[in-house]
Amino acid sequence: MAPPLPGPLAHLAPLLGHYGYWAVGAVVFVEDFGVPAPGETILLAAGVYAGAGRLNIMAVGVIAFAAAVLGDNIGYLIGRSGGRAFVHRWGGYVFLTPKRFQAAEEFFGRHGGKIVTVARFVEGLRQANGIIAGTTGMHWLRFLAYNALGAALWVGLWTTLAYLAGHHIAAVYDEIRHYQLYVVAGFAVLVAALVVRHVVRRRREP
Repeated sequence: MAPPLPGPLAHLAPLLGHYGYWAVGAVVFVEDFGVPAPGETILLAAGVYAGAGRLNIMAVGVIAFAAAVLGDNIGYLIGRSGGRAFVHRWGGYVFLTPKRFQAAEEFFGRHGGKIVTVARFVEGLRQANGIIAGTTGMHWLRFLAYNALGAALWVGLWTTLAYLAGHHIAAVYDEIRHYQLYVVAGFAVLVAALVVRHVVRRRREP
């Protein structure tokens, strides 16, 4: 019998109980190219199930990792195939001129690896990071490497914590998310500073 899931994870019990590994793979996969799906939440729920012996923790990790990498690569293809044309056609309406987009491409080319890795832990960026990488023309092999690193860290962290914490994972998760806001804010300030420095340097160039 499946163990009851704590707090905010409870609504995933029917999905996870009925489809098991398929649910983990499908939800993580579709979330990673922009579909609003509870990818991180289902990882936690699957970890709790694994800790109770309902699922195998290694299988959960491998399936979630593969789904995360594949999903982000779908996002990358979407951005690569249609993103640039979309930006050039409609970007002017939101002040994203071709010149500014070129600056964004150059910035992402220099620092995109760090962004792709960290984006996995940030709600919103996790879903869009592959599309952004494709749109800005980041080299696919470079994206693949950093994306795989981010996926491994993300899957490893949440499945392991849920596996060990069991029914206390809701409290642990809330505490981590509380401090994660400070980390994300610090990272955002760092990225903003790098962007400003990059723009200033370009303006100084003849």
